[in-house]
Amino acid sequence: MAKSKIIAAVEIGTSKVSVLIGDIVNGKTLNIIGMGQCSSRGVIKGDILDFKTASDCTHAAIIAAEKQAGTSVEGVYLALSGGHIEGFYNEANINVTTADNTVSRRDIETVCHLAKSKDLPPERTVIHHIRRPFKLDGRLVEDPEYLEGRRLEVGYWTVHGELAKVSDSIHIINGFNLRVDDLILAGLASGAMAVEEAERKNGVLVIDIGSGVTDFVLYQEGWVETTGSLPLGGDHLTNDLSVGLRVNHAQAEKIKLKHGRSEVRPEDKGEKVWLHGDCSIGDRQLPCQAINRILSLRVEEIFQLVKSRLGSSFRPEKLGGGVVLTGGTSCLEDIGETASRVFGTAVRRAEGPAWMNGDLRGPENLTVLGLLHYGLNNKPELRTEPSRKRNLLAKIFNRE
Repeated sequence: MAKSKIIAAVEIGTSKVSVLIGDIVNGKTLNIIGMGQCSSRGVIKGDILDFKTASDCTHAAIIAAEKQAGTSVEGVYLALSGGHIEGFYNEANINVTTADNTVSRRDIETVCHLAKSKDLPPERTVIHHIRRPFKLDGRLVEDPEYLEGRRLEVGYWTVHGELAKVSDSIHIINGFNLRVDDLILAGLASGAMAVEEAERKNGVLVIDIGSGVTDFVLYQEGWVETTGSLPLGGDHLTNDLSVGLRVNHAQAEKIKLKHGRSEVRPEDKGEKVWLHGDCSIGDRQLPCQAINRILSLRVEEIFQLVKSRLGSSFRPEKLGGGVVLTGGTSCLEDIGETASRVFGTAVRRAEGPAWMNGDLRGPENLTVLGLLHYGLNNKPELRTEPSRKRNLLAKIFNRE
């Protein structure tokens, strides 16, 4: 008989909470059986500011997904994002200890422990230890055990966040009598769905532009090179339009979606659009050039900040896979042209696999899809240790 396992994925975003429920059959096949969404409240720039309101939204999305799936869930894979998330790289090296210079399991454990042993302030907590390839006498190796060499090296990209804010996200899930099976950085989850393994090997930069946060992950030679989050996203474009055009937030959002572009075109000069278009009181014309100028400045700022955060890790000649955009704001017209101009490489917009239905394939759903994908495959590029993740959860729970 086929063995079935139910898993769930939750993304608590700035604009919406998304929940997917999947059925893993025989540990190989994933069937999506439930989906729930709810407009998000109480979350700003990825941070939970109103716990009760954010909890209500999350619970409503979970209930909707369970109702559609016809089953309940016990644990979830939870996405993490926000401007409080940071990362650093640390590496260590040791001399091989065996008499015949053959690398032992103890050598590997020792060098990994040293590379991960950098202390954090008490208010910070590790979310991921992401391992880079081992080096044995300077050459890259996937698994050095039993190989001959004298010097063993390894490095980890350590992602860490503010303990209180990570705790808030977990407690929202616990408040619905659910456990958090794992915490996954949102950028890594969307990256798992947005690009193929071949693109990761050739080098690719994935940028996930949500409503309140922009997450990014850079892959080199199939490995995560660096990750990060910026407290900027689509809501900032809307706010800029609201201030610049003197309209309310709802009107600005409608203008952005219906008329906005991230590049100013020559034909924009002299072109105007109606605020309402129904000749009602207060209806007026707005210049397209002003709309797109406002949007272009903010979009370019986001990409320039990502480029700056990448620092020396960003090298266009090493990005055979170019830049891949995902997240709801990636649907803004001409945004690929702006990204190509800033990064100097090819750009494409990501979408879900062809086997998914149209409602799920949009770039705004790739993070929560990536969480399910992680639950199915336990994505190896994260290189995280289960004992470390359990320690994180215990550390958070012990704060109560």
